[in-house]
Amino acid sequence: MPNYLVIVESPSKAKTINKYLGKNYTVMASVGHLRDLPKSKLGVDVEHDFKPDYITIRGKGELITKLKKAAKNADKIYLATDPDREGEAISWHIANLLGIDDSTPCRVTFNAVTKSAVTASFKEARAIDHNLVDAQQARRVLDRIVGYKISPLLWEKVKKGLSAGRVQSATTKLVVDREREIMAFEPKEYWTIVAKLTDEKGKHPFEARYYGENGKKKEIGSKAECDAVLEKIKNADFVVDSVTYGKKSRHAAPPFTTSTLIQDAGRKLGFASKRTMSTAQGLYEGVDIPGRGTLGLITYMRTDSLRIAPEAQAAARELIGGKFGKEYVPQKPNFYKTGKNAQDAHEAIRPSVVEIEPESIKGKVTSDQYRLYKLIWERFIASQMANAEYNTMNADITANGVNFKATSTAVSFMGYTAVYVESSDDEEEEKNAKRLIQLENGMKLRQGEITPAQHFTEPPARYNEASLTKAMEDSGIGRPSTYASTISTIVGRDYVIREKKLLKPTELGFIVTDLMAANFKDIVDLDFTANMEKQLDSVEEGQADWVEVVSDFYGPFEESLEKAKTSIEKIKIKDEESDEICEKCGRRMVIKMGRYGKFLACPGFPECRNAKPILKDTGVACPKCGGRIVEKKSQKGKKYFACENSPATCDFYLWDEPIKTPCPKCGSIMTRKYVKKHSVTTCTNKDCESNAKVEKPAAKEKKKQEP
Repeated sequence: MPNYLVIVESPSKAKTINKYLGKNYTVMASVGHLRDLPKSKLGVDVEHDFKPDYITIRGKGELITKLKKAAKNADKIYLATDPDREGEAISWHIANLLGIDDSTPCRVTFNAVTKSAVTASFKEARAIDHNLVDAQQARRVLDRIVGYKISPLLWEKVKKGLSAGRVQSATTKLVVDREREIMAFEPKEYWTIVAKLTDEKGKHPFEARYYGENGKKKEIGSKAECDAVLEKIKNADFVVDSVTYGKKSRHAAPPFTTSTLIQDAGRKLGFASKRTMSTAQGLYEGVDIPGRGTLGLITYMRTDSLRIAPEAQAAARELIGGKFGKEYVPQKPNFYKTGKNAQDAHEAIRPSVVEIEPESIKGKVTSDQYRLYKLIWERFIASQMANAEYNTMNADITANGVNFKATSTAVSFMGYTAVYVESSDDEEEEKNAKRLIQLENGMKLRQGEITPAQHFTEPPARYNEASLTKAMEDSGIGRPSTYASTISTIVGRDYVIREKKLLKPTELGFIVTDLMAANFKDIVDLDFTANMEKQLDSVEEGQADWVEVVSDFYGPFEESLEKAKTSIEKIKIKDEESDEICEKCGRRMVIKMGRYGKFLACPGFPECRNAKPILKDTGVACPKCGGRIVEKKSQKGKKYFACENSPATCDFYLWDEPIKTPCPKCGSIMTRKYVKKHSVTTCTNKDCESNAKVEKPAAKEKKKQEP
């Protein structure tokens, strides 16, 4: 019996696939890349066609030895890394290391980690696609050149630890430009008037909004103008000039791409982009479902395509008909057009097995996995359902020459909204769309409360991770595989900070962006960056040579670099002072940025080398020693709350956030946590009777762990 070796990227994926294949298959994981460019030098020979100098990644030597040993005993080796550029490059590196002829059918790819998809892929094994490898190699070389050529200049001219990147610099500029729009914005005053009205009998109340006068739309720009309108309609008869009843139809949103998944998971679940992608990775690679075994629950999660496999579409239509009724199945299957910048290499993100409904896996996967799978399943099923239908009413109402408009919408057929609504605004509309207002032409209405309100135009909103992802996609910068990591990078480099989930550029972000714009215009130019992505796509499609693409970029870039070395003057950034006083020398400590984030340091360095972490004070005193209870992180990165004197002289800690208000029953510390978007407060005194009133969510008991 022949012996086969299968190499994938992750151990969890290896574990899943191993259960699908026969005993004569051995599945091993490369744990990502095995070779890469060296960290200590550029690693790209710019004089000889930008040849990369690949070396074994530190710590991977032992794994490579194991793979080589397994390869010697194998009759056939299959490379089953992820189905994208990065995965193709990893397979190419493995083939080189193990001496595999990459022109032979050694490469297998699958869009979903299910038994049927995996076993079918081995029947369609192919050679390694060198166009994909070249596209990845071009991206890697370009990013290395930009990073390793500009970063030392930033260290010299601004401060150590800074970096520049082909995509990260353009993304930072998006955030900086938005902040400048906000800073330059001048609010403009305007007023609205809402009239509460009823029919002739004083029943069926509804609202009408000011539109204008004498049939022409008009804005109210001041209180004086508003008062003049109010005077006109005072004691006036409100009469229905015209009323139109109609119908409208709304089509379901398409299934998720990487970008839209990040956006909706941010809006609906409050997930950061990194959390969304790591959770999706777990769902794709495989989870153990009792009764079904280990399988990948979703298709590949790095995609910009809206394409759906015909068999998945047929399965969805069958499920919809059985679960909701034939009227919920559209006569023709729903198809969605993929965007012009999309690579369209994979399907949209969907459940790998449509019949696995979210409720069937609840409690069998992690909370994050269940919530994200539910979102993906509902979005996909809804995308294959019939349109939602609405009855509409639009009325023009006049009071002494002043025009008001009233609208009303009511659901006549739920269609896809029986499963999924795209945004919070739509959810509110669906919630309120219960009854259609009935009016007639010439009907006199009863006037109720008239409410004037002053408003001011607002500046554009700061980006959050979801809206920044959309802006990156719309601008054509980055790709599905880089959205989350790029945002993490610009935050990690302190170019951007999160304030209540909104992204705001730091002073450093402004300085570096301006420096880049003045000296490396192309690097932060959105159109240039988007065009570079298109050129990389052309390499993947075999329409462009990767060396020529890099060469065309490098010539002008090198000229800009040489000019910048002499034209950029040293920029001094003043450290931000804190309220903390150095206990060793009495100076006011400053906030520094280190490898692991911000920390407090004494400005007296090197005479005084005092440094300590920044602790977030909760405003609650420790019940054991009277010290401050501060926010900390465990070794695994989990947030908890402990006495500032912990662990040296005090061992008090809490997993849930303490609040300043003490328990009204016993005076002990109260804590707050959020369960399904609801705040739950609990007394830390387990014997306190106030705890009896708290309904605790059902959950498996977990052994208490020390932080």
